[in-house]
Amino acid sequence: MSSELLRSDFDPMVGGYVIIMVALAVGLWLSRRPSAGQRSAPQRPVRVSGPDLAPVTAAGWGRLARRVAGTMLGGYLLLMVVVILYYYLVARVGGAFIRSAFTGCALLLGVAAPVFAAASWLTRGHRGRWSRPTRTRLGAPGEGSGRS
Repeated sequence: MSSELLRSDFDPMVGGYVIIMVALAVGLWLSRRPSAGQRSAPQRPVRVSGPDLAPVTAAGWGRLARRVAGTMLGGYLLLMVVVILYYYLVARVGGAFIRSAFTGCALLLGVAAPVFAAASWLTRGHRGRWSRPTRTRLGAPGEGSGRS
């Protein structure tokens, strides 16, 4: 009995761990792969004091929205794969379990996305009202740093 219980608990945990580690490895590989713009000429490094203080543009917000939407969709799909595997391989609880998992997680994303967007807008969109960003540029040795 205990070996069956151990197998029924241990196998899904190891499977879930492997799925998450593979997803993280793929994400790390994709994030470190150079894009088409980075393959051309190398650029001089820019030192920024504090968090990323580049001006916010419409293209920047669009790029942020695409990245957040992709992350949310990927995370939601990965969570649903884990829930379905758990349901069919381990728990076999009532039929409403899957439906409530799908709708509950979708509701959570629907609440979290606007809160994240509002927090991002408040911290990035109104930064100029609360503080003046400073940006320094790394120069060649002996040049010192100037402001741009």
